[in-house]
Amino acid sequence: MGTVWHGVLHALGIAGSMTWQVTWSLILGFTLSAIIEALVRKSTIARLLPDDRPRSLATAAGLGAASSSCSYAAVALARSLFRKGADFTAAMTFQIASTNLVIELGLILALLIGWRFTLAEFIGGPIMIVLLALLFRRFLTTRLREAAARQAEQGVAGSMEGHAAMDMSVGTPGSFWSRLASPAGFTSVSHNFVMEWAAVLRDIVIGLLIAGAAAAWIPDSFWQHLFFTDHPLLAKIWGPLIGPLVAVVTFVCSIGNVPLAAVLWNGGISFGGVVAFIFADLIIIPILLIYRKYYGAKMAWFLFATFYATMAAAGYVIEFVFSPLGLAPTGARHAKIGEDAIRWNYTTVLNIVFLLLAAALLWRFLSTGGRSMLAMMGGAPEDVSDDARLHGPS
Repeated sequence: MGTVWHGVLHALGIAGSMTWQVTWSLILGFTLSAIIEALVRKSTIARLLPDDRPRSLATAAGLGAASSSCSYAAVALARSLFRKGADFTAAMTFQIASTNLVIELGLILALLIGWRFTLAEFIGGPIMIVLLALLFRRFLTTRLREAAARQAEQGVAGSMEGHAAMDMSVGTPGSFWSRLASPAGFTSVSHNFVMEWAAVLRDIVIGLLIAGAAAAWIPDSFWQHLFFTDHPLLAKIWGPLIGPLVAVVTFVCSIGNVPLAAVLWNGGISFGGVVAFIFADLIIIPILLIYRKYYGAKMAWFLFATFYATMAAAGYVIEFVFSPLGLAPTGARHAKIGEDAIRWNYTTVLNIVFLLLAAALLWRFLSTGGRSMLAMMGGAPEDVSDDARLHGPS
């Protein structure tokens, strides 16, 4: 029994240390995203995505990156945009960008694994979007698209519907800085900040616990055999194929899969495999089931097949383009997986500063009617009040 408890405490210690390493970057990322969302109205997004031309897809990618969301909320918002008239390909582009091209993801990747992975993520994401658009043009039939539209119009609830329906942007006129500095701006930022945290907290906690358990309990030999580390070329070919499949069965999405990506990297998965694994938050089993509710079984399988293909392909591009350019990491693998003790350093100082910022935003959120919004975030869109959805906080 003592050995079991020691193992559990070791896993929790690793998870806790990783949490401490990334706390300030998460708060910073969500604060910047909250500021952007406070000034960009969701109601204007659908009309900017009328087709699958490059300009519309670029707009979808930019707006998605600015509308940081957990994977469930991003999927729900994409269906909402599709129902409001957005092109299906553009809606899927928005969905990909809002989970894989966001500030907080890049910050955590840089902290835990290194800046090269952040660069790979922000280059691989657009590559995946371009490849997906090409596959949709070639294989997405009018019949399948129309069937998906009919299913979407039924409005079957998935997850985080209420959160996706909320529009908490500032409705008052004025310049960027005047709106941001106003009381309404402070309130809007606080509401967006806390609601985003509430949406992703479960996945972050699960991801950290899984990463801690994997680092503490799974021997390196298992990962080395799984990823063919003794065969360098085979490992590079195998990595982008196995990476998304590992993500599918871990059930972790959004930012929560980055700590596990660090464990996989130390275990021997290829550079491109890590990139493909991180992209795969949109094909985990719970989200595939939501696709089935939203668009029907055939479209769910189509999305799985095309997403998987483009995730793997983006991983291959990163693997075989970055290496000749000297951008791929080389040498020993030392991703930070929580083995260092907490000590007084720049991480501790930054955590204290940003935890104080988070406390101020949480206070503003609770003092301006935030509790009622938390109660609505998991419900259906019709449960969200018109004030929260259309006008934002005051």
